[in-house]
Amino acid sequence: MGSGILARAFVQAYRQALANASKSGVAQETLQNTIRRGSKAMTEQEARQILGVTEETAWEEVMKKYDALFERNATNGSFYIQSKVHRAKECLEATYREKGPSTPS
Repeated sequence: MGSGILARAFVQAYRQALANASKSGVAQETLQNTIRRGSKAMTEQEARQILGVTEETAWEEVMKKYDALFERNATNGSFYIQSKVHRAKECLEATYREKGPSTPS
């Protein structure tokens, strides 16, 4: 009997929370932010273009290109480009890890 009362109270509280969220627009804003975040994920192709590497490029070469581009933009370049270079390395790092044992550590 106690669990039934607790379940009803939970459902009622959840409905109230949904009603409050829809009144304030929080639910819609959250949904829009999720969609925006998902569409901004960097693709492997974009990452390769940023770093100037191909699918056959060894990880060591990818890191050399990354280090050169990152340092060049750290000293006299753009923070935006530097962050794109970093995101490209992260994207490719995940790709190389999936490929097998000769991957980045």
